[in-house]
Amino acid sequence: MATKFTVRDFMAKHLITFPPDMNVYAAIDTLLKNKISGAPVVDENGNIIGMLSEMDCMHTILESSYYNTPGALVSDLMSTEVTTVDANMSIVSLAEKFINNSYRRYPVVENGKLVGQISRRDVLRAIQKIHKAG
Repeated sequence: MATKFTVRDFMAKHLITFPPDMNVYAAIDTLLKNKISGAPVVDENGNIIGMLSEMDCMHTILESSYYNTPGALVSDLMSTEVTTVDANMSIVSLAEKFINNSYRRYPVVENGKLVGQISRRDVLRAIQKIHKAG
């Protein structure tokens, strides 16, 4: 029964994303305002080119104090090695993927384009739905 659910069924579809040329302080304001710990970085065509996390942003304070600079761009601090999942991946496979690494969320792609994001909490919602349906 659990295998009939896919990432698409539980992913967040309305995402906050950052352009690579955004000032990191503006990105930090967005993270704090929306109470999120990170967001995908996309180019002008909607292709995912990185992820910006709270940890990436913390480097700003070190760089600005050391180099006495006003701040970096998102592209300067984002992680460029992004692990994504396919929208059609089963929730069971996704749960296994979460268990085997420390990621809190994955960008979801379909045909190479960013279509959503899925978190560990979304998998818990799936478990709850499966349990109630069973």
